[in-house]
Amino acid sequence: MVHFVGAGPGAPDLITVRGKQLLEEADVIIYAGSLVNPKLLEYTKDVCTIHNSANMTLEEVIQVIEKAEKEGKTTVRLHTGDPCIYGAIREQMDILDEKGISYDSCPGVSSFCGAAAVLNLEYTLPDISQSVIITRMEGRTPVPEKESIQSFAAHNATMVIFLSTGMLEELSRRLVEGGYKEDTPAAIVYKATWEDEKKFICTVGTLAQTAKENQITKTALMIIGDAVNTSNYERSKLYDPEFTTEFRQGSKKEKI
Repeated sequence: MVHFVGAGPGAPDLITVRGKQLLEEADVIIYAGSLVNPKLLEYTKDVCTIHNSANMTLEEVIQVIEKAEKEGKTTVRLHTGDPCIYGAIREQMDILDEKGISYDSCPGVSSFCGAAAVLNLEYTLPDISQSVIITRMEGRTPVPEKESIQSFAAHNATMVIFLSTGMLEELSRRLVEGGYKEDTPAAIVYKATWEDEKKFICTVGTLAQTAKENQITKTALMIIGDAVNTSNYERSKLYDPEFTTEFRQGSKKEKI
Protein backbone atom coordinates (compact mmCIF):
# COMPACT_ATOMS: atom_id res chain seq x y z
CA MET A 1 0.00 0.00 0.00
CA VAL A 2 1.16 3.51 -0.82
CA HIS A 3 0.01 6.56 1.14
CA PHE A 4 0.41 10.03 -0.35
CA VAL A 5 0.74 12.27 2.70
CA GLY A 6 0.68 16.04 3.00
CA ALA A 7 3.52 17.14 5.28
CA GLY A 8 1.98 20.54 6.01
CA PRO A 9 3.57 23.95 5.43
CA GLY A 10 6.72 23.43 7.48
CA ALA A 11 6.30 23.21 11.25
CA PRO A 12 6.48 19.49 12.15
CA ASP A 13 3.47 19.73 14.48
CA LEU A 14 1.29 20.98 11.63
CA ILE A 15 1.10 17.58 9.96
CA THR A 16 -2.31 15.98 10.48
CA VAL A 17 -2.84 13.32 13.15
CA ARG A 18 -3.49 10.80 10.38
CA GLY A 19 -0.36 11.84 8.48
CA LYS A 20 1.80 11.46 11.59
CA GLN A 21 0.35 8.01 12.24
CA LEU A 22 1.12 6.92 8.67
CA LEU A 23 4.73 8.13 9.06
CA GLU A 24 5.04 6.16 12.29
CA GLU A 25 3.81 2.97 10.59
CA ALA A 26 5.70 3.28 7.27
CA ASP A 27 8.40 0.82 6.22
CA VAL A 28 9.55 3.04 3.34
CA ILE A 29 9.35 6.82 3.05
CA ILE A 30 9.99 8.85 -0.07
CA TYR A 31 10.00 12.52 0.86
CA ALA A 32 10.39 15.76 -1.08
CA GLY A 33 13.69 16.72 0.51
CA SER A 34 13.95 20.18 -1.00
CA LEU A 35 10.74 21.33 0.72
CA VAL A 36 9.69 18.98 3.52
CA ASN A 37 10.98 19.73 7.02
CA PRO A 38 13.41 16.88 7.87
CA LYS A 39 12.24 16.99 11.50
CA LEU A 40 9.14 15.11 10.31
CA LEU A 41 11.36 12.09 9.73
CA GLU A 42 11.84 11.86 13.50
CA TYR A 43 8.33 10.39 13.63
CA THR A 44 9.44 7.25 11.79
CA LYS A 45 10.07 3.90 13.43
CA ASP A 46 13.58 2.57 13.98
CA VAL A 47 13.55 0.25 10.98
CA CYS A 48 12.49 2.43 8.04
CA THR A 49 14.12 3.06 4.68
CA ILE A 50 14.12 6.74 3.71
CA HIS A 51 14.61 8.16 0.21
CA ASN A 52 14.99 11.83 -0.74
CA SER A 53 13.06 12.39 -3.97
CA ALA A 54 14.93 15.66 -4.66
CA ASN A 55 17.63 13.44 -6.18
CA MET A 56 15.26 11.07 -7.97
CA THR A 57 13.29 10.88 -11.21
CA LEU A 58 9.67 9.76 -11.42
CA GLU A 59 10.86 6.39 -12.71
CA GLU A 60 13.21 5.95 -9.75
CA VAL A 61 10.41 6.80 -7.31
CA ILE A 62 8.21 4.14 -8.88
CA GLN A 63 11.05 1.58 -8.74
CA VAL A 64 11.36 2.12 -4.98
CA ILE A 65 7.60 1.71 -4.56
CA GLU A 66 7.54 -1.47 -6.66
CA LYS A 67 10.35 -2.99 -4.63
CA ALA A 68 8.55 -2.19 -1.39
CA GLU A 69 5.34 -3.73 -2.72
CA LYS A 70 7.10 -6.96 -3.66
CA GLU A 71 8.50 -7.14 -0.13
CA GLY A 72 5.08 -6.52 1.42
CA LYS A 73 6.06 -3.15 2.84
CA THR A 74 4.04 0.03 3.34
CA THR A 75 5.26 3.18 1.57
CA VAL A 76 4.59 6.82 2.45
CA ARG A 77 5.12 9.34 -0.33
CA LEU A 78 5.58 12.53 1.69
CA HIS A 79 4.85 15.78 -0.15
CA THR A 80 5.03 19.34 1.11
CA GLY A 81 1.86 21.20 2.11
CA ASP A 82 -1.14 19.50 0.60
CA PRO A 83 -0.13 17.17 -2.25
CA CYS A 84 -3.04 18.30 -4.43
CA ILE A 85 -1.39 21.71 -5.01
CA TYR A 86 1.74 21.55 -7.20
CA GLY A 87 2.48 18.09 -5.86
CA ALA A 88 2.90 16.21 -9.17
CA ILE A 89 0.91 13.33 -7.70
CA ARG A 90 -1.40 12.55 -10.61
CA GLU A 91 1.44 11.22 -12.76
CA GLN A 92 2.49 8.92 -9.93
CA MET A 93 -1.05 7.68 -9.35
CA ASP A 94 -1.59 6.94 -13.02
CA ILE A 95 1.47 4.68 -13.09
CA LEU A 96 0.39 2.96 -9.89
CA ASP A 97 -3.03 2.36 -11.48
CA GLU A 98 -1.33 0.76 -14.49
CA LYS A 99 0.70 -1.50 -12.21
CA GLY A 100 -2.24 -2.42 -9.98
CA ILE A 101 -0.68 -0.91 -6.85
CA SER A 102 -3.16 0.40 -4.27
CA TYR A 103 -2.81 3.91 -2.83
CA ASP A 104 -4.70 6.58 -0.97
CA SER A 105 -4.21 10.24 -0.01
CA CYS A 106 -3.92 12.03 3.31
CA PRO A 107 -4.46 15.78 2.94
CA GLY A 108 -2.20 18.35 4.55
CA VAL A 109 -2.18 22.02 5.48
CA SER A 110 -1.10 24.01 2.42
CA SER A 111 1.47 26.79 2.75
CA PHE A 112 -1.14 29.27 1.53
CA CYS A 113 -3.03 28.49 4.74
CA GLY A 114 0.18 28.64 6.74
CA ALA A 115 0.98 32.05 5.25
CA ALA A 116 -2.44 33.40 6.22
CA ALA A 117 -1.86 32.20 9.77
CA VAL A 118 1.53 33.92 9.90
CA LEU A 119 -0.12 37.19 8.83
CA ASN A 120 -3.31 36.73 10.88
CA LEU A 121 -5.07 37.28 7.58
CA GLU A 122 -8.52 36.33 6.29
CA TYR A 123 -8.51 35.80 2.53
CA THR A 124 -12.26 36.20 2.10
CA LEU A 125 -13.31 39.50 3.63
CA PRO A 126 -16.95 40.51 2.99
CA ASP A 127 -17.28 43.26 0.38
CA ILE A 128 -13.51 43.05 -0.34
CA SER A 129 -12.84 39.62 -1.80
CA GLN A 130 -14.80 36.39 -1.71
CA SER A 131 -12.50 34.39 -3.97
CA VAL A 132 -8.93 33.10 -3.74
CA ILE A 133 -6.95 32.43 -6.90
CA ILE A 134 -3.98 30.08 -6.45
CA THR A 135 -1.56 30.24 -9.36
CA ARG A 136 2.06 30.73 -10.42
CA MET A 137 4.16 32.39 -13.09
CA GLU A 138 5.39 30.26 -15.94
CA GLY A 139 9.08 29.45 -15.80
CA ARG A 140 10.81 26.36 -17.13
CA THR A 141 7.41 24.71 -16.67
CA PRO A 142 4.69 26.42 -18.76
CA VAL A 143 1.26 27.61 -17.62
CA PRO A 144 -1.84 27.27 -19.85
CA GLU A 145 -2.28 30.46 -21.89
CA LYS A 146 -5.83 30.93 -20.62
CA GLU A 147 -4.46 31.09 -17.04
CA SER A 148 -2.19 34.10 -17.44
CA ILE A 149 -1.48 36.37 -14.46
CA GLN A 150 -3.09 39.23 -16.36
CA SER A 151 -6.36 37.37 -16.88
CA PHE A 152 -6.63 36.49 -13.19
CA ALA A 153 -5.61 40.00 -12.10
CA ALA A 154 -8.59 41.42 -13.97
CA HIS A 155 -10.86 40.04 -11.24
CA ASN A 156 -9.09 41.96 -8.45
CA ALA A 157 -9.78 38.99 -6.19
CA THR A 158 -7.25 37.73 -3.64
CA MET A 159 -4.35 35.98 -5.37
CA VAL A 160 -1.81 33.60 -3.86
CA ILE A 161 1.15 33.09 -6.15
CA PHE A 162 3.48 30.13 -5.71
CA LEU A 163 6.84 29.31 -7.30
CA SER A 164 7.51 32.80 -8.62
CA THR A 165 9.91 34.48 -6.19
CA GLY A 166 12.65 34.86 -8.78
CA MET A 167 10.38 36.69 -11.24
CA LEU A 168 8.86 39.46 -9.14
CA GLU A 169 9.56 42.39 -11.48
CA GLU A 170 7.74 40.60 -14.27
CA LEU A 171 5.01 39.49 -11.86
CA SER A 172 4.37 43.10 -10.80
CA ARG A 173 4.23 44.23 -14.40
CA ARG A 174 1.66 41.59 -15.29
CA LEU A 175 -0.46 42.25 -12.20
CA VAL A 176 -0.67 45.95 -13.09
CA GLU A 177 -1.30 45.18 -16.74
CA GLY A 178 -4.15 42.90 -15.69
CA GLY A 179 -5.90 45.42 -13.47
CA TYR A 180 -4.32 45.79 -10.03
CA LYS A 181 -3.02 49.22 -9.05
CA GLU A 182 0.63 49.55 -8.10
CA ASP A 183 -0.36 50.50 -4.54
CA THR A 184 -2.55 47.40 -4.10
CA PRO A 185 -1.50 45.70 -0.84
CA ALA A 186 0.72 42.64 -1.16
CA ALA A 187 2.71 40.34 1.09
CA ILE A 188 5.72 38.08 0.75
CA VAL A 189 5.86 35.14 3.15
CA TYR A 190 9.10 33.18 3.30
CA LYS A 191 8.99 29.60 4.67
CA ALA A 192 5.65 30.00 6.40
CA THR A 193 5.51 28.26 9.82
CA TRP A 194 9.19 27.23 9.73
CA GLU A 195 11.45 28.41 12.55
CA ASP A 196 13.10 30.91 10.17
CA GLU A 197 9.88 32.21 8.61
CA LYS A 198 9.77 35.83 7.46
CA LYS A 199 6.88 38.06 6.40
CA PHE A 200 6.83 41.38 4.60
CA ILE A 201 3.90 43.66 3.81
CA CYS A 202 4.43 45.71 0.67
CA THR A 203 2.53 46.63 -2.50
CA VAL A 204 2.23 45.20 -5.99
CA GLY A 205 4.68 47.83 -7.18
CA THR A 206 7.31 47.07 -4.53
CA LEU A 207 7.33 43.25 -4.58
CA ALA A 208 10.73 42.95 -6.28
CA GLN A 209 12.30 45.71 -4.19
CA THR A 210 11.05 44.17 -0.94
CA ALA A 211 12.38 40.73 -1.86
CA LYS A 212 15.75 42.14 -2.90
CA GLU A 213 16.18 44.25 0.25
CA ASN A 214 15.46 41.21 2.41
CA GLN A 215 17.41 38.70 0.29
CA ILE A 216 14.37 36.55 -0.48
CA THR A 217 15.07 34.52 -3.62
CA LYS A 218 13.04 31.31 -3.19
CA THR A 219 10.73 29.30 -0.90
CA ALA A 220 8.26 32.15 -0.59
CA LEU A 221 4.76 32.89 -1.80
CA MET A 222 3.12 36.18 -2.64
CA ILE A 223 -0.33 37.28 -1.56
CA ILE A 224 -2.00 40.00 -3.61
CA GLY A 225 -5.16 42.02 -2.90
CA ASP A 226 -6.92 44.38 -0.55
CA ALA A 227 -7.55 41.56 1.93
CA VAL A 228 -3.85 41.78 2.85
CA ASN A 229 -4.15 45.15 4.54
CA THR A 230 -7.55 46.74 5.02
CA SER A 231 -9.98 47.61 7.81
CA ASN A 232 -12.69 48.76 5.42
CA TYR A 233 -14.80 45.62 5.10
CA GLU A 234 -18.39 44.63 5.87
CA ARG A 235 -19.19 42.70 9.03
CA SER A 236 -20.09 39.03 8.53
CA LYS A 237 -23.85 38.51 8.28
CA LEU A 238 -23.55 35.13 9.98
CA TYR A 239 -22.84 36.73 13.35
CA ASP A 240 -24.90 39.89 12.87
CA PRO A 241 -27.56 40.07 15.66
CA GLU A 242 -30.11 41.28 13.10
CA PHE A 243 -29.54 38.32 10.77
CA THR A 244 -31.75 35.24 11.06
CA THR A 245 -30.15 31.83 10.51
CA GLU A 246 -31.24 28.22 10.82
CA PHE A 247 -30.02 28.23 14.41
CA ARG A 248 -31.20 31.57 15.81
CA GLN A 249 -33.76 34.32 15.27
CA GLY A 250 -32.37 37.72 14.33
CA SER A 251 -33.63 40.93 15.87
CA LYS A 252 -34.49 42.49 12.50
CA LYS A 253 -37.99 41.80 11.20
CA GLU A 254 -38.02 40.37 7.71
CA LYS A 255 -40.11 42.17 5.11
CA ILE A 256 -43.09 40.21 3.85
